[in-house]
Amino acid sequence: MMSQSAIFVDASFLLAIGGHRAAGTTLRAAYTVNYEALVEGILKTAKESSGLENLRIYWYDAAKDAIFTDQHKRIGLIPGVKVRLGRISFNGEQKGVDLKLGLDLVGIARNRAASVAFLVSGDDDLAEAVEEAQDLGMKVVLIGVEKADHRLGVASVAEHLALRVDSIITLPEDLIKSAFVKAVTWDPEHAIQTATIAHAPMAVTDPTPVIEEPVSGPKPGAPRVPTPALLNQRPRFQTPIQPAPPAPADYQLVYRSTQQTSGFAGASGSESGTMDVAAEVGSSVAKNWHASTTQAELKDLLADRPLLPPEIDRVLLKDCAQRIGEWKTDLQDVRRALRIAFWEELDQLT
Repeated sequence: MMSQSAIFVDASFLLAIGGHRAAGTTLRAAYTVNYEALVEGILKTAKESSGLENLRIYWYDAAKDAIFTDQHKRIGLIPGVKVRLGRISFNGEQKGVDLKLGLDLVGIARNRAASVAFLVSGDDDLAEAVEEAQDLGMKVVLIGVEKADHRLGVASVAEHLALRVDSIITLPEDLIKSAFVKAVTWDPEHAIQTATIAHAPMAVTDPTPVIEEPVSGPKPGAPRVPTPALLNQRPRFQTPIQPAPPAPADYQLVYRSTQQTSGFAGASGSESGTMDVAAEVGSSVAKNWHASTTQAELKDLLADRPLLPPEIDRVLLKDCAQRIGEWKTDLQDVRRALRIAFWEELDQLT
């Protein structure tokens, strides 16, 4: 077996953690990445751990129809990096990424092209591939992002995977801080533009009164300009969602483990904190998305209300899971609170 290493990077895993550290959200539009510096830092970490030269970095990500985006082309042009793409399904999930990574890991081991594999991922679906590579004589080292308060010492790594690798090392914190930078900030001018798009009143902090010019109505017989309000009047092939009844001021919607349905309980204890976090996450995602969106995307989102695009819904769930854990994020009341907070914040912004 060749005395060299190979590095396998699950981009969704790495970018989600780095982006959340930099911008407080996994929404990719909310942060920028210095990919050249990030790749160099991963290579340096692997070299310091093994002392071996690297065969190449395999970079796994997903894209619509598995077609290279400009971002993927930029990464693929970095020397020593090979980009492997899966597809993004209709509901926003990655398809084929884990399979490609697992097959490549086992293939490199079987061909004896490297003696050590460095795995940048936290997905427990890769555990079987790791064991197969080890049975073929390859050493597998997991590279994570340090998280001191986690029992594994790294962020977002499944215990099932952590128990099967040979060892765990971490990327330097300075690398994460320098490679990931928050990209979007709140822009008052952007707020005015999007409020106009939504045809909704906007809270103005400037005490100076705004004088509105009279707007003439459409000419008789002229087609009406499609607006979010008109689009919302179109018949939809879905069951109307009835708003939940408001809770009393001192109560909050929480999950009841003893009932099939949800109910209201006193706003105290861990349930209250969980719902507060969900509200914060929903609000944060709305702010980041709104600050980076286009006019066409905002129109489309408002036209489909109360439905959320799968990519936004997944960001809400991933960001919340970073704060409270995946099992709590699976609770329907938490998911409902995330979506309600997103729409409420968007209403404030538009």
